Amino acid sequence: MLVLGIETSCDETGVALYDTERGLLADRLYSQVALHVEYGGVVPELASRDHIRKTIPLIDEIMTEAGVGAADVDGVAYTAGPGLVGALMVGATLGRALAYAWQVPALGVHHMEGHLLAPMLAEDAQLDYPFVALLVSGGHTQLIRVDGIGEYKMLGESLDDAAGEAFDKAAKMLGMDYPGGPLIAKLAEGGDPDRYRFPRPMVNKPGLDFSFSGLKTYTLNTVAAAREAENLDDQHRADIACAFELAVVDTLKIKCLRALKQEGVKSLVIAGGVSANVRLRALLEVAMEEIGGELFLPAPKYCTDNGAMIAYAGSQRLACGQSDDLAVTVRPRWPMEELPSLRGSV
Repeated sequence: MLVLGIETSCDETGVALYDTERGLLADRLYSQVALHVEYGGVVPELASRDHIRKTIPLIDEIMTEAGVGAADVDGVAYTAGPGLVGALMVGATLGRALAYAWQVPALGVHHMEGHLLAPMLAEDAQLDYPFVALLVSGGHTQLIRVDGIGEYKMLGESLDDAAGEAFDKAAKMLGMDYPGGPLIAKLAEGGDPDRYRFPRPMVNKPGLDFSFSGLKTYTLNTVAAAREAENLDDQHRADIACAFELAVVDTLKIKCLRALKQEGVKSLVIAGGVSANVRLRALLEVAMEEIGGELFLPAPKYCTDNGAMIAYAGSQRLACGQSDDLAVTVRPRWPMEELPSLRGSV
């Protein structure tokens, strides 16, 4: 089954063609970072307009690259939520219109389910259920038990800002642009890990929820103290970035290991934009090796929002007979637990 995937949930336009027999045939991703950087964050109206300009040309590109035409496409998958409502509507209306014109089924895909399944894009991926997934991106930090596609149990989530948002705000405190995650990581490479030790929030409390608001305040106070002492030079900024990054990734590691122990499983998936963080990957690889577990990661290019993950997730559901009607429906907020299971589907 050949599926066209369309991702327009926020500030990246992604399209891809995924074949259930041949794998990923082609994909394209256009980032709007340059458009939003001067505003220090995503401007929803600008994001929607840019998706309108970019999506069709990108679809034309991948279909040409894959050597396929409209008659070869068996289904269309598009992100229906969560995300920015205007941005979601662009992909949803276009996806629904193409499916109608081509007389093929269409399906609205859950954005975070796309992230969760992104490691399966690897040719040699062999992931058995159950497993624990850490979904960590700009807007989400969640720990989920996965017993199958559509069989999700929320174990813990952020009570305030997600990890990605915390990275962005810490970067702003240090005078860096948006998005902050990659910039913090780059600056932290030159930092002294022994100069500061920032708190690991909520690791001494029971449960699997996250909170990064206190860590942000601690970072802000550290920056303010250094600025007041007039010693916030480049090295000092790098040291603070290093301490902040270590605190976040160590917190994520501790909660992941706690979730694995609680659920009695030894397979861990991490996905979402922050899963591209090199320090987080290295820390979890060591931790999983120590407990005799397995770590599954998407390729770095599929950590951020992309069309490939939507095409894959959509293909799994479309192949089982799931599809939507002609109504175009998007859900800016959409709990994953509401998704239907594929167990027993044809």
